[in-house]
Amino acid sequence: MSAEKLNRGFWWVIIATVIGLGQTPVHASCFGSRIALDAGHSLQRPGARSARGRPEVAFNLMLAQVVATTLRAQGDEVVLVNPEGTVLNLVARTRQAQAAGADLFLSLHHDSVQPRYLQPWQPQPGHTEHYSDRFTGFSLFVSAQQADPKHVAASRALAMQLGAALRAAGLTPSLHHAEPIPGEGRILLDADWGVYRFDELIVLKTATMPAVLLEAGILVNRAEEERLRDPTYQQRIATAIGQALHRDCTDPHND
Repeated sequence: MSAEKLNRGFWWVIIATVIGLGQTPVHASCFGSRIALDAGHSLQRPGARSARGRPEVAFNLMLAQVVATTLRAQGDEVVLVNPEGTVLNLVARTRQAQAAGADLFLSLHHDSVQPRYLQPWQPQPGHTEHYSDRFTGFSLFVSAQQADPKHVAASRALAMQLGAALRAAGLTPSLHHAEPIPGEGRILLDADWGVYRFDELIVLKTATMPAVLLEAGILVNRAEEERLRDPTYQQRIATAIGQALHRDCTDPHND
């Protein structure tokens, strides 16, 4: 990828800072130092099912803890939303972030695919699950239905920064959500960094600050599921998130 392409995320941040955030924060982060981390889904509504039958919420809770530890170590204040997987109401999550004075909202999830791509297999004798190794990678989602247009611009800038950092960490985006089939057909804003527009996501459109939803990987891909359970891989994702949030906003040559 060219240096010009990598720098595009920086310029999105500059635009969002000028038209969306009003002033350059004192903190090193372009987006502020108090971060709301939402562990997606709940124990009652566990989300996707992995290729080996593990619930998505377990992956979300694990990753949220690793990201929180990483961000706190670099000086951020972290508001953990749904840290025990007990919050069912999605609007309550963004309200909690707002009440805590969060500067941004990041919802952590893990992905699946449409049922047409799933195939049965037996990860253990006599135990049937479903998998698809067709797709792999992360996805980032933003909403254009946030009440404040300034937050819409800043959310997109944040997603660009996250995508660039994840790519730099060796991860690749999945483009399967743009496929024109039932259940998909999302608007792909940036193919290189895996950024989509998904207006109806509750935790994005109700957020009163820049907000992004990250699908860290695809759980029904058998190899990717194992990577996503690996603490070293989780730390790679967390480190990339920390780097994205702390990129220098004042130097366009700081790559």
